Amino acid sequence: MRSLLTGMLSITMLLAGCATTGEKQFSRLDLIKQRNSLICGVSGKIPGFSFLNSDGTYQGIDVDICKAFAAAFLGDPDKVQYRPLTAAERFTAIRTGEIDLLSRNTTLNLSRDASGGNSLTFAPVVFHDGQGLMVKKNSAIKTLSDLSKESICVGSGTTTEQNINDAFESISVSYTPIKYQDLNQVVAGYLQGRCMAMTSDRSQLAAARSGFRKPQDHVILPDVLSKEPLAPASLGGDHRLSDAMRWVIYSLISAEEQGITKENINEKLIQAKNNPQLKQLRRFLGVEGNLGEKLGLEDKFVVNVIQATGNYGQIYNRHLGPNSDVPIPRGLNELHTNGGVQISPPFN
Repeated sequence: MRSLLTGMLSITMLLAGCATTGEKQFSRLDLIKQRNSLICGVSGKIPGFSFLNSDGTYQGIDVDICKAFAAAFLGDPDKVQYRPLTAAERFTAIRTGEIDLLSRNTTLNLSRDASGGNSLTFAPVVFHDGQGLMVKKNSAIKTLSDLSKESICVGSGTTTEQNINDAFESISVSYTPIKYQDLNQVVAGYLQGRCMAMTSDRSQLAAARSGFRKPQDHVILPDVLSKEPLAPASLGGDHRLSDAMRWVIYSLISAEEQGITKENINEKLIQAKNNPQLKQLRRFLGVEGNLGEKLGLEDKFVVNVIQATGNYGQIYNRHLGPNSDVPIPRGLNELHTNGGVQISPPFN
């Protein structure tokens, strides 16, 4: 009830802001600051992305993105309330105001970005993914066509469901979908033998497999069924919040481009303050230029973010790197200078 009232209050204030001419439109960013806490929607069930540990803490790349937003908006990465949401619940939670924003392995696509009054606004992509299929190694299934007339476990209310239909229709092959509400149910159905294969983003398949008793007994097929650019999202039309979110993500990428890490950020800040000729660094770290102020944030918001989480590469390696529990090669998620697609516009 409290979250619903908070959401209704925020919507009322937004409408009041829109109706007031000559004044800055009220944003969810203002509500976050007034509350002094960020309510971030996550999954909580996907190792490597967002997972609830036995001690009650959350960890994963999506969780660190929430922390980065809190560090930028409030100056403290720990001022986050995490809301675990199923795929079916996540968009309703944004639209009713139950959460401030979503950091929950959500695919950016046209329908979600342009759905009228129910539209979302997406931040830059934090993980470039693609949909795949996992089968038991001893099943003799090697390709998509081998699953003709077989059953496949899939999450309902997701792009995954549409993509698997499109993929089978494209090769004129039939199959039987076994639908579940969340990934844990999909995994359980697959392990219990209710379906011959399970389908999800390849990252989620790798995350799920890492928790199996015998991970080596399961293989992810080489077929990539779709593009799945995963990005944080907020309610459409709130440009101040979406602008702030956008540049927080870019700050993580730009920091990696510049070799700025959690370990050397304080040293870089001292260099920027002591050397007026380091114009680009001074603007990036908020020493001059007032870039944070233009977003409704502290000018040192980038410093707060990097001190809290490190740069994009550090976040990735911590949760998905070769020494993590869910190792996934960076691939497209590398910086553009390393053969990937991650790049930040200039901080000017």
